[in-house]
Amino acid sequence: MAAPVPTARVNLYDAISANRVRTVVLVAVFIAIVAAIGYIVGELTFPGAGLTALPFAVGLASVSSVGAYFGGDQLVLAQSRAREIAAGKEPLLRNTVEALAIGLGIPTPKIFVIEDPAPNAFATGRDPKHASIAVTRGLLEKLDKTELEGVLAHELSHVGNYDIRLMLLVAVLVGTIALLSDWILRTAFYGGRRRDRDRGSGGILLLVGFALALLTPVIAALIQMAVSRQREYLADASGALLTRYPQGLANALRKIAADPVPLAVANKATAALWIWPPLKEHGAFMDGLFDTHPPIAERIRRLEAMG
Repeated sequence: MAAPVPTARVNLYDAISANRVRTVVLVAVFIAIVAAIGYIVGELTFPGAGLTALPFAVGLASVSSVGAYFGGDQLVLAQSRAREIAAGKEPLLRNTVEALAIGLGIPTPKIFVIEDPAPNAFATGRDPKHASIAVTRGLLEKLDKTELEGVLAHELSHVGNYDIRLMLLVAVLVGTIALLSDWILRTAFYGGRRRDRDRGSGGILLLVGFALALLTPVIAALIQMAVSRQREYLADASGALLTRYPQGLANALRKIAADPVPLAVANKATAALWIWPPLKEHGAFMDGLFDTHPPIAERIRRLEAMG
């Protein structure tokens, strides 16, 4: 029988440094996309005003980025209908999170519960001092103690290596890009078509506007891939080392992936945050192309090889 292929080890400090670089690149790409949209909308609305609109577009993108950095976690938690647990409530959940946080050497994050029967969880925030972890009611009810511990260790590992900052920016900025895509479509249709008819020009710009509006969701999906699959492997491995029981997380992933109950609070912007992606709207080929998470079978195989 062939020996299992060893999982490549990733230095946590290298991972943190890489996430910082990805964050800067992500914000730069976002600003460039919004600047292009601002220029197109300006030209379609008032021909010759594209350059005038650029500073406003860049300002909007910058404000959105800053807002995502400092307040995006609260937006994500609100969208997910997460409720912070009160003192004395959910003692198993609280005690497990506190013990794992101590073992990882990070502050205990705020703990939230989402009243949804689908088992899933995510962590968010901009750094370990400003972090939150949210779990669904289904996760608490359907997993045993070792499985729950494995999931929480995985999410706390995302906190410890600053994955949460990148994941948070992705969630908020991708949602913003989706709104801007709708904006440019409406502007191109109502404003650009009228000016094209009245002035007999601008057809090429109108086509560019439509193309940009149609491509921005694809660009958003590619940005989500900036939250690389490698970070999930790293969080799986780090979480397993923290609990000293890789099989717990492996069993949890198997249960979560097999559960038939859809996650009602999921949306495209926040899908990359969850330990297991809750949305499967494309065929198998498209899921494999755009998924930010590795295949569940490979994640389980690597965990079981650690044991």
